[in-house]
Formats: sequence, structure tokens, C-alpha cells
Amino acid sequence: MKANAGFLSLAEELQFYILRLLPYRDILRCTSVCKALRQTYVSSSELQYIVELGGQHLIPISNTNSDDHTPVSDRLQHLRDKAHAWFKVDIHSAKTAFIQKLSYGEDCFIANGHFYSWSQYDDTATIKPILPKPSQRTIERNWSPGTLTPLYPYAYIFCVLMDPAQNLIAVAYDDDEIMFISLRALDDDSFHPQAAGPTLFLLELPGFDNDMDPDTVKLKAMGRHIALLCVPSACKPTWYLQIWDWQHSTTSNSALSDDYPEYIDFCFLENDRLLVVADKLKVYSIEDMSKTPELLASFTLPFQLMAASLSPMEGIACSSRQMQTQPTMYTSDPEHRLLCIFTLKDESFTVCIISTRIFFDLAEMTVGMPIPWECWGPPNTRIFQCPPALRHRRQLHLSGNRVLQAFPVGTSDSNPYEYVLHMMDFSTLAVTNRRGLGQVVTKPSTYKIASVGALEQTHEDCEERMTTYLPYVKVVLDRKFSFNDLESIWMDQDRIYLLSSDKIEVIDV
Repeated sequence: MKANAGFLSLAEELQFYILRLLPYRDILRCTSVCKALRQTYVSSSELQYIVELGGQHLIPISNTNSDDHTPVSDRLQHLRDKAHAWFKVDIHSAKTAFIQKLSYGEDCFIANGHFYSWSQYDDTATIKPILPKPSQRTIERNWSPGTLTPLYPYAYIFCVLMDPAQNLIAVAYDDDEIMFISLRALDDDSFHPQAAGPTLFLLELPGFDNDMDPDTVKLKAMGRHIALLCVPSACKPTWYLQIWDWQHSTTSNSALSDDYPEYIDFCFLENDRLLVVADKLKVYSIEDMSKTPELLASFTLPFQLMAASLSPMEGIACSSRQMQTQPTMYTSDPEHRLLCIFTLKDESFTVCIISTRIFFDLAEMTVGMPIPWECWGPPNTRIFQCPPALRHRRQLHLSGNRVLQAFPVGTSDSNPYEYVLHMMDFSTLAVTNRRGLGQVVTKPSTYKIASVGALEQTHEDCEERMTTYLPYVKVVLDRKFSFNDLESIWMDQDRIYLLSSDKIEVIDV
């Protein structure tokens, strides 16, 4: 009691200063047990802003615009209004932009109001602005055959990475049976000013003959790191993953290799942490780029993977000045984002949404022993089951703590080719910011899923009942789509994009 009395005897300015140093959950705990501290909190827009950022799993970023002096109270209201806007999306207010119909095998995505595509078969790539806002800076690019690697126009291209956040295009290509990665500026193909050099070089590993299986090559980037995953054709079943600090060196000794499972993927969790998804989920530290990544923890899965869709970083704000409408004041917290993995068994297509927080709370975990699903999975995941036909389409997208996913309309007896979109918010403050809209889902969900090693069997004894209960708030958007009218969906900070054949519908949030 004396300690409490002593703290409350401090001037309100000092109480505020101390409170603002606490994590947002501790601020809420303090203000929920003391009326005086509650009043300090209610009268302070800055404390409420800290709690709102933390509760929405956002972190502030430096504002490069010295002329911006937006009051904290306005930033707080903007945060709350924007979060609420996602619960009242008008799906019928779409505007339409037309694009050239995608060719077979053409890869595409949308970010920061731009449509990006690359066709390995045609050796072409495109960037096109999609209904840009008046103050938004845009770029428009078209790479014709032979121009993605201008110095080697006849090189075989394995993979193209376009990173608008860093104005970077990276191309993994084969020249004289040796793989390289070229780095250039995305907007004009000039030398990237932050790159250590124009080309990244691969390690020469034992048994590594550079004869790659093109279907296994994946190239991803986050901040100063670029990583390449591949499976040499002559070396199966072995996979290789090499990571570069592309801003400081064109070579790297940071690499991983292991037996090749049926499916494998990886993603950056933050600037110094990497996740590899195969038969297990493995978290590595890449803080020291002079050595092999350090294994921090391993998590078992209750099912065998069909594939992995790892894109938790899509929630990150774009920092590229070329394409920003205005300076961004916050971005999603890498320790509280979402990622998705999925599997297929008979008529069951299972989607597993995972909170990345589990990959950062590692203090009491041991590296040597894989962590069983029962110890980490249920409270940190939410499983959904969907029609198998959806596995061929990108009818699910993650951005920060939000998930946009297509679900069939009605029961199994209804037309299986009609779908509606569910917008789901997994952030802590979603229940508050919905302001009465949507449905709060806290009830555990249980599904039968084929256990590890049982995907080719059909006996019921090979199935396990999986229960997950990561809470979220759900809104069902009131528009039905036919199967052929919804090929892909994306979200960014304030828009939803729906791809259908040769057009993109844009919904402002």
C-alpha cells in the first residue's frame, strides 16, 4: 500500500512518464485496478495511442516528413476509425480496373496499389498502377523477353522477386550452368543504391552441381536479407537455403541444407529471424551472417503438409517513397502477425492460421527437443476446412492480423461453387474496435485431420481430432461470387482487391 501511495503522490506528469514506458498490457492492468491511474489514462491521448497500437499489434515507425505534425489525438482517432472501417466494408462499392488476361503459369500479386506479374514461360514481367489515388506516386514497367537480365538476354530465369518496399527487383538466373542473382532498382533498372554489388553469388557446396529443379526455386527478401531456396535436380532428396546480407556483401556463408520432404517453404519473421516449414516448423537466428543460421526452436505439426503459404510480412508498411501516398506512422508488429499453412486429405482442404507470437516466446524452450503440437498449437492457431477446389486459387490473403478468405455459401448441400468472403481480425483490440459489428469467435473449433504419415490411408483410426481456439472477430461480406469469378484476393492497408479473369475490382476501406 505504501508503494502505491508513493506512486500516486507523484505529479500526474511523472505518473504519465512512467506509464508510457510500460508495455500496453501493463498499462491496461494498472489503469484497471486504480481509479486515479484510470483518470490519468483517460486524460492522456498518448497513453491511449500506445495501448491502441499495441492492441492492434502495430508498432510506430519514424516519420521522414519533417513537416508532419499530426497531433497524437488525431493519430489515435485515425487508428480507431481505420480498424472499425474493416468491419463495415461495402463489398458492393467496387471500382474496376482492366488488365491483360494472365497467361498460363503467370505469377502475380498486388501491393501498395500496384499490380505485379511475372511469366516464366514468356520471360516477361509487368508493374501496373491500379486506380491510383490523386497524391500517390506510381510506376509502370513492362519487361519484354530478354530484358529481365539485360546483360544475359538468353539466360534461363528461375525466379523473379519484386520488392516494392525497397524498390528492388532480384532475378535468379542461370548463365553457363551457374546460378546468379541480379539486383537492380525496380523503377528504372539502374544499379540499386543500397546494394553491395549488382550480383549475388551462391556457395559451392559438396554435391551441389547447380542443376536446379526450377519448380523448387524460391526467392524472398526482407530488409537487408535475401534468401534463395532450391533443390538441385541431381541431389534429391536434399534442399539448400542460402541467405545474403545484400546491402553489405555479394557473397555469403550463411546456408542451410537438409533432407527434402514432400513440401517446403520459408519466410522471414523479422530482420534477424527465419522460419523454415517442412516436416516441422523450425525457427533460426540469422543475426550473425558469418555462420550457419542458429536453430532456436522446432515445433511439430499434427498433419503432413500439402503446401505452405508463408506471407506474414505482407502486412508490413511500404516504405518506398516512390509509391507512398503519405508517410506511414506505423506498421504491423513482426512478433504478432499471422501466417498460413495448409494440407489436403480426400475431400478436406485444411487451412491453419498461426500467430507468429509463438516463434518469439522462446525463453523456456529447448533447442534439442521439438515442441509437441499439444504444447503450442491450440491457443496459437485456428483451423478452417474448405472445399478442395480452393487449393488451386489464391482465395485467402493475410495482412498483419487480418485474414480475408473465401468460404462456400450455406451447407454442403448448397451449390459448392458459390462463395462469400469472410474478413477476420485476430488482433487483441478487434472486439473493441468492431463497435458492435461482426461476430466474436472464442469457441474452440474441432476438425478431423489426417495424422502425420497417414495421408495415403483412409481408415478413421488414422485421423485425429484437432481443436484450436485462437480468438478472432469475423464479418461475412454480403456478396456472393461464383467459382470462376474470383481467382485471387489481396488486401493492403486500406483496400481489398479481387482478381477475375481480365479485371481487378478495388474496394476502398
